[in-house]
Amino acid sequence: MKKKLISLAVAGALATPMVASAQGTNVTLFGSVQAEYATVNKDGQSSQALIGDETGRSKFGAQITEELGGGLKAKARVEYGFSTGSGALGIARERWVGLANDQWGEMKLGRVQSPFKDFAGGMTIDPFAYTTLQASGSGGLMTASANGLGSGASSFVNSAARYDSPRVEGFSMAAILMPGDANRLDPSNFYPATSSQGGSQSNSGGEDGEWDFQVAGKYDAKIQDHDFGVFGGYSRDNISKRQQATLGTTSNEHVWRGGAFWSFRNFRLGGQYERVTNAIGAATCSNQAALGNPATGLGDTYGQCNSAMHLGGNGQLWFVGGQYDWGNTSLVAQGGMSQANSTTNLAPGAVGDLAKREFSQFTVGLIHNLSKRSSLFGGYQRGMVDDKAGNSTSLFRDSNTYTVGMRHNF
Repeated sequence: MKKKLISLAVAGALATPMVASAQGTNVTLFGSVQAEYATVNKDGQSSQALIGDETGRSKFGAQITEELGGGLKAKARVEYGFSTGSGALGIARERWVGLANDQWGEMKLGRVQSPFKDFAGGMTIDPFAYTTLQASGSGGLMTASANGLGSGASSFVNSAARYDSPRVEGFSMAAILMPGDANRLDPSNFYPATSSQGGSQSNSGGEDGEWDFQVAGKYDAKIQDHDFGVFGGYSRDNISKRQQATLGTTSNEHVWRGGAFWSFRNFRLGGQYERVTNAIGAATCSNQAALGNPATGLGDTYGQCNSAMHLGGNGQLWFVGGQYDWGNTSLVAQGGMSQANSTTNLAPGAVGDLAKREFSQFTVGLIHNLSKRSSLFGGYQRGMVDDKAGNSTSLFRDSNTYTVGMRHNF
């Protein structure tokens, strides 16, 4: 009888989230494991296939919360990513410490996600985020800056302070600040990155005492069976003196974003529009958002940074998607376009003239929930590049992407 009771107790413990508590401090262990069989066929190249997790969804970490009294909480998070398709282990993700209160919100200090990624649009309106069918980066429909200011998979903002407000009458906001007087955040290996080095685009901030920042707000409400909301934001990436000398431009990057979402019972629609001027970070993708490293320029590579603007140039991106939930299965259809305007008359030694490029894409697929923690997903994505004559590299080709995968969260 005792053995039976012990077995039932152990089984019950394993069925609940892994939480430890001591003297008012709670430590929650969490994670996610994903693997997918994905094939990318780019015109003029042989088919590229893998089994793994190129987008970096797989992760493990700890969330710490301590009650300080009076509604004040101390919080911390340490998170690492890993690949299910290789031996890579311990890729840095979020790392921060902060304070939170239900009355005034939450403040984090460290390596954080941007509001454009997890608050105002971005991955919050893309059901296929962190899969090869993603809308950002390789999907071409959302900025995926390697410095973390966009919606790129496994991209985070270094050396940042982030504030999230409480929700008041349906309104809420989030903002991040990155100090700009740290020379270590502006290394000399500006562009391009290599297979082992992310380049200076992997950091926001820079020298000269300027602060990069991003701010976003949203309003959401529910009326009977209708849920709707609108969101918007602005992001500024200040260019440093060293970058000015390398790029041949003196302009700072500006990104404006606006969008909306609406749901009725089992049906949901969402979309967003982004306007980019003087692209710096928005001319890059995180490695995971690009399904590899597009900077190598090698033929037959998996990498494709379709959302990138031309360095120092302007452009726009838009995305729209719909989702219908049928029992435990979600049917998804989404698409959109990115447009990188042409650039001319850059300084000697800079990138030079680049032709206008348009990329359009549509995706169809489904997500089937086996339980609250486990799911299967799969689908097809078609990418189409206009103005191929002026953009004749292996990174910008028409493509067909197929995938089927599984994810388990714990």
